[in-house]
Amino acid sequence: MTVVNQTFSLTGKTLFITGASRGIGLAIAKRAALDGANIVIVAKTTDLNAKLPGTIYSAAKEVEAAGGRALALAVDIRDDAAVFAAVAQAAQTFGGIDILVNNASAISLTNTEATPMKRFDLMNGVNARGTYLCTMACLPELKKSATAGRNPQVLTMSPPLSMQTHWFQNHTAYSMAKYGMSLCTLGHAGEFKKYGIGVNSLWPRTAIATAAMQMIPGVDVALCRKPEILSDAAWLILTNSNANSGNFYIDDTLLAAHGITDLEKYAVTPGTQHFIPDFFVD
Repeated sequence: MTVVNQTFSLTGKTLFITGASRGIGLAIAKRAALDGANIVIVAKTTDLNAKLPGTIYSAAKEVEAAGGRALALAVDIRDDAAVFAAVAQAAQTFGGIDILVNNASAISLTNTEATPMKRFDLMNGVNARGTYLCTMACLPELKKSATAGRNPQVLTMSPPLSMQTHWFQNHTAYSMAKYGMSLCTLGHAGEFKKYGIGVNSLWPRTAIATAAMQMIPGVDVALCRKPEILSDAAWLILTNSNANSGNFYIDDTLLAAHGITDLEKYAVTPGTQHFIPDFFVD
């Protein structure tokens, strides 16, 4: 694949970001806001929760403080009608959608006996189906963006596809759900090429300190990296040509390719030498 190094500004671009009320989604939103982007914050949380800090409204304030314009929309991405309505409202508010970031995800690192079908349905409904649905709903606006020469892209927070037993055996349902997101990248990159829409995935080398990670038993967030490593990596993808499509980027590898090798600022605990590895990276 030929890599095209051409920089595009996010100024005035509209990003539709799922799961943007906290964590990685919010970090990506705030990084884009620094460029003066319009951010559509798509998430479920409208009320404060002691275990999961952040709401769509607090996220909107942070985006606006960073220099962007924000539209906070309470949406369950398993709800078809709600997703299509959110896309319509976003397009009406900002004049279109240029970038979709499929970040929303549900996780349960449980084996088959400990994963009831309700939990299976939640993970696959949010992760695989939600990614597919949001992409479908945004596609008409992304095609308009391509016609206008605005470098439209879909970026999905999902891992490279590696069909190895060890990535499935301890949490088959979760692995299926995350790989479902990656299969969307694989298929849509090829399908949307004729429209001039780039489609890629991004995944961390190490565990990332998010509220969801803190709720997993046995995880020491002191040995994680901050969400900003992914937001900086995402910015590099989204400001480059969408001719670079169909890739499964790993954060530190992508940063190194752009000359960024000192990752100390991303460590939760300065000086950490051995981070918790994330899943799915061989």
